[in-house]
Amino acid sequence: MTTSENFTPDKDLPILSSTDAYQTFIESEGIPIVTGFFVEDLNKLEMAPWARVGGLGAYVDLDGNGHTNDAYVCEIPPGQSLNPERHMFEKLIYVLSGRGATSITLGDREQTFEWGPGAVFSIPVNAPHRHFNGSGAEAVRFVAVTSAPLVMSIFNSTKFVFDNEFVFDDRFTSEKHNTGDGTLWQSTTGRHVWETNFVPDVVNFKLFSLPRRGAGGSNVTFELGYNSLAAHISEFPVGTYKKAHWHGPGAHVFVLSGQGYSLLWPKDGKREDRIRVDWKPGALVVPPNEWFHQHFNGGATPARYLALRWGSHRFGKIAGITPNTEGADKSLEEGGSQIEYSFEDPTVLDEFEEECLKNAAGPQMRQFFPNRTSFTVDIGS
Repeated sequence: MTTSENFTPDKDLPILSSTDAYQTFIESEGIPIVTGFFVEDLNKLEMAPWARVGGLGAYVDLDGNGHTNDAYVCEIPPGQSLNPERHMFEKLIYVLSGRGATSITLGDREQTFEWGPGAVFSIPVNAPHRHFNGSGAEAVRFVAVTSAPLVMSIFNSTKFVFDNEFVFDDRFTSEKHNTGDGTLWQSTTGRHVWETNFVPDVVNFKLFSLPRRGAGGSNVTFELGYNSLAAHISEFPVGTYKKAHWHGPGAHVFVLSGQGYSLLWPKDGKREDRIRVDWKPGALVVPPNEWFHQHFNGGATPARYLALRWGSHRFGKIAGITPNTEGADKSLEEGGSQIEYSFEDPTVLDEFEEECLKNAAGPQMRQFFPNRTSFTVDIGS
């Protein structure tokens, strides 16, 4: 495995193309690049040795990020560590498997915290940091969502991005926020927000009812450090599905539990334009910019997902990127971006009921359609 001693930024970082700085950079890294709408299982993603970072890696540059953010999967072999690094872009990390620790240098102090499967945490911008595998027998695998595409497109300089000593001391996190501690508050939209830098276990984190999104769903939003990138968890019961809505680019949706599918289609699209993506734990979906999408729990257990995305409450909106958080819970008729059940294509419910029955999961959606007395089977256009 490549170590920090034989990677020199001045020598080994590429000169970026002015036409597409980010694409030039990731192609120079020598690891696989996954594209498309969807990854079926991040745990099975093929990776290659990664000289700059250490360990193994693969970029996940899905269409729905709109070239504003990206993701990569990284694996740390048993008993090893990655190279020290720092960078001028934000990074949120979700641990898929394994146990380890991360050390972060914040000015004149260093913080080290341990993590395991299901942990989510952020790296403060340009803070020197390093990840360690705490096991001599099991590999660590994590996925990171970053703002690298946007930053590289603006500055077009790898030296600026990776070899910059500027210290963002006004964005340091408190030490208690790297222990799982945090502050709970409620936003103006009624969502519950947990402000922290480290969430030990998103699979079992307590959620709060959010009925406006449909069918008994629950939710919590995370403000992770002082970032423009944020996160949320949503869960919906067996036999239910969420209301369709659209937002801006870059919402990386990681399936934590359950079995189901998502429908994706352009805002001006027709029924035949719908793309269906089937998922289970380990899957990743990134809905394209301003496409409607709708998530369905077609299995026999509650379905939960984690979204790493733009949309921090702290830093407000980024023009053309940040989703309209207030509009996300409002119907199209009220000027929002959500399709209420009563206005959706009737075949959506028919297809869902068939899926539930196929998986021995009792459908629970008819209560939200009081005027529906019969259901068609043919969902073709």
